[in-house]
Amino acid sequence: MDSGLLRFITCGSVDDGKSTLIGRLLYESKRLFDDQIAAVAADSRRWGTQGEELDLALLVDGLAAEREQGITIDVAYRYFATEQRSFIVADTPGHEQYTRNMVTGASTADAAVLLVDARHGVMTQTRRHAWLVALLGVRHVVLAVNKMDAVGYDRARFEQIVADFAAFAAQAGLTDVAAIPLSALKGDNVITPSAEMAWYHGPTLLVWLETVPVDEAHLSHAPLRFPVQWVNRPGPDFRGFAGTLVSGTLHAGEQIRVLPSGRTSRVARLVTHDGDLAQAVAGQAVTLTLEDEIDISRGDLICPAERPAACADQFEVTLIWMAEQPLLPGRPYLLKIGGVTTGVSVTGIKHQIDVNTQARVACRELALNAIAVCTIALDREVAFDPYAENRDTGGFILIDRISHHTVGAGLIHFALRRAHNIHRQHLDVDKAARGALKGQRPCVLWFTGLSGAGKSTIANAVEQQLHALGHHTYLLDGDNVRHGLNRDLGFTEADRVENIRRVAEVAALMADAGLIVLTAFISPFRAERDMARRLLPEGDFIEIFVDAPLATAEARDPKGLYAKARRGELQHFTGIDSPYEPPLDPELRLDTTALSPDEAASQVVEHLRPHLGTC
Repeated sequence: MDSGLLRFITCGSVDDGKSTLIGRLLYESKRLFDDQIAAVAADSRRWGTQGEELDLALLVDGLAAEREQGITIDVAYRYFATEQRSFIVADTPGHEQYTRNMVTGASTADAAVLLVDARHGVMTQTRRHAWLVALLGVRHVVLAVNKMDAVGYDRARFEQIVADFAAFAAQAGLTDVAAIPLSALKGDNVITPSAEMAWYHGPTLLVWLETVPVDEAHLSHAPLRFPVQWVNRPGPDFRGFAGTLVSGTLHAGEQIRVLPSGRTSRVARLVTHDGDLAQAVAGQAVTLTLEDEIDISRGDLICPAERPAACADQFEVTLIWMAEQPLLPGRPYLLKIGGVTTGVSVTGIKHQIDVNTQARVACRELALNAIAVCTIALDREVAFDPYAENRDTGGFILIDRISHHTVGAGLIHFALRRAHNIHRQHLDVDKAARGALKGQRPCVLWFTGLSGAGKSTIANAVEQQLHALGHHTYLLDGDNVRHGLNRDLGFTEADRVENIRRVAEVAALMADAGLIVLTAFISPFRAERDMARRLLPEGDFIEIFVDAPLATAEARDPKGLYAKARRGELQHFTGIDSPYEPPLDPELRLDTTALSPDEAASQVVEHLRPHLGTC
């Protein structure tokens, strides 16, 4: 009898035998073709570590670097099946630097096989992976004490390891933990009971995997959650909404609510390739039609009318950072939850979690593999459930805006109260009215470039020309702002991000007041300049690249800063030991090796003509 599909991961410290264990399961379950066995035999002669024997780990370790080093680096997925159940297993790496890969594998797992080398016992990485498994909501765990052959199948050693792990498991919140002594290399207690460990009377690993409950009941009894993945319009007479139920059940005729809009309707049909259904359950992909024509887009969430998900745009979350570049509060990223992608920034790091001790540690940025409790703010409201209640509607990823690489994964705890209690107040006098009163179209002139390129000098000359023409302006200069608004900030990468975030918000407010705002800041990172641009309507942000080669800027060195940086007296100085990312497509580029400050200022004013005398 087939009892469904089980997704599980193998995890644990490096060289605990995870790949060998999966290879043994595949080999002993008779699910390999002859050509696969022949290929592994050939690979074993070249890469193997077991002499003349088959090195079963090579069934899983497919990367050349993995075979050369005898370790797992990437997540490897394998499918196999027995008469009782089908399986998808993810072999995850044990090295700490590949924790992000382990998190990827665990994010969809129903169960975890946590390996421990019987010779070494519970290691730091064992505890790390156990805590991550609990954090990610994996409900069932088996402690597989491997390499029992290397300790003479000693019962006392097994029981000591189980006792050591039990104390930590309770602390981590793991409540369903089984323990099995085995040898992946010899096959003991993997598929069949071990003659060498007659003292063990529990199930073999395969029996445990075949019988561990896949907790589908809680998904079926949970409230309906149907993320819309696609609006299906094959013709003028059909409009359906396609997706997969991630929880609950859905019936034809049921009243539903669409989030975040809050509109309601009733389900007219549940359409599949094999015909209409009366009911769909969690895990089924369907296309539904509604009785009413209401606006629904990809990313909307369909819920029961009486038990909808919540909607908010600010949250407390647990964040797992997966990028080489650090996470910096205030820096803009993209967030993807379900089918929704929206802008987001981390507004604060409450504390980082030492995964080895679970201690809370203060920090200002997150490095690769760091895990922290943070607050985040989105550009728009999204529908959600807490991750503890629904992994699909409570989990998200962060994406770098420039490279589009996934840089983090997050778990929603709850919406911040201010997300529901703070609303924008409508004002009758708006930006256009304020600009009309001044006879100008408000905008922000964003001067960026290396220190010494001439930003402040040119910005000051531009403001003088605009003032002479009768326009209302304000110049925000980098040094001046650091005497007041940003006096608490230094020059680390994190502080520079926050410096520009604050300036961008102030500039946007001043533009809203009807002013032509000039900002003169190095603003070395494209991400922050793009964030500033997004605060203003199209056409109202004018990026001006004040371009001077590093050698020229350093030769000028009006404040003596380059000299200090070269002597090591000034850390994090742009162009010396901190990068500058030049604009890719600025509205205006000023070559200050060829233009005088007044000539450059005249070019800016000429470029600004459409904004002058226009409202």
